[in-house]
Amino acid sequence: MLFSPLSLGELELPNRLVMAPLTRVRSGKEGIPGPMVAEHYRQRASLGLIVSEGTYPSPAGRSYPGQPGIVTPEQIAGWKTVTDAVHAEGGRMFAQIMHGGRVSHEDITGGHRVVAPSAIAVEGETRTYTGKQAYPVPHELSTDELPVVMQEIVTASRNAIEAGFDGVELHSANGYLLHEFLAPNTNVRTDSYGGSPENRARFVIETVNAVVEALGANRVGIRISPEHNVQGIAENDAADVRATYEVLVNSIAPLNLAYLSILHDDPSGALVQDLRARFNGTFLVNTGFGLITTREEAAALVADGHADAVVVGRPAIANPDLARRWREGLPLNEPDQATFYGEGAKGYNDYPVYELA
Repeated sequence: MLFSPLSLGELELPNRLVMAPLTRVRSGKEGIPGPMVAEHYRQRASLGLIVSEGTYPSPAGRSYPGQPGIVTPEQIAGWKTVTDAVHAEGGRMFAQIMHGGRVSHEDITGGHRVVAPSAIAVEGETRTYTGKQAYPVPHELSTDELPVVMQEIVTASRNAIEAGFDGVELHSANGYLLHEFLAPNTNVRTDSYGGSPENRARFVIETVNAVVEALGANRVGIRISPEHNVQGIAENDAADVRATYEVLVNSIAPLNLAYLSILHDDPSGALVQDLRARFNGTFLVNTGFGLITTREEAAALVADGHADAVVVGRPAIANPDLARRWREGLPLNEPDQATFYGEGAKGYNDYPVYELA
């Protein structure tokens, strides 16, 4: 079943393998995807769906040096070369729209202040253009500023369609802005966007609705990562986690989004499967950062009915022809973690496809 077709929005996927959004920081200081980025995604077009690396919707939303944006005409044009290359190979591609929130620094945002639901800094340091620096205390977004940020995400989503993407994935996971609203330790607001699970989910729900109104639900997916405590997120109260994500999923389910993608280390467990039932639509799972997803695990998740498709990261990095290799049981290239982040083609475009001896 892993290699059977799947309807996703208005797309027909030839297999149920989805390339995860993978931070690769190859778009330079201007955030413009170039020919090297286009070649990287083109090579992987045989996967059922490609989700782009997290792409910032505003200068303040940029988290990493070399991260691409989808704000300026030059960035939109750069992404158009990418989507054209993927479509020329018969592939399908969604753009992940990612506002980094407090996971940034003014040296990365070009002097734009770092923003978040609450004025609470991430502990530790981040790599900037001038070396490692401590995360700053972010500016707490006022109630009046929230519609501005939401509109930036809507505009970026429209820009993605202009750039030729088949749809967008809203990044509400892994400790970035939308996830920061959901988590009780990063959202200590006292207005209608903080406090109860209903209030903490409000900004995410409103943003999803706004993007759906702009693009149509068939072009919108969302990624969440309940209990994935990275980058300072602390979702440790199981009852609160369940209540928060039930509110979120119950509220967006009637929209009939293209998909819901969940990153969780127990994809067949009660929490994830309950959220799947509530969503009642195309459901993608990603087993997390801890272990590399294997062919056997991916096949079982689909065959056992726990997911409609499986999101894979490192196997897709190292094997541009992953769909063929897994379908035919061929050996895999090993990913070189030392080249995951960088500026050149090494470890990016030089993994070979399988050739019979």
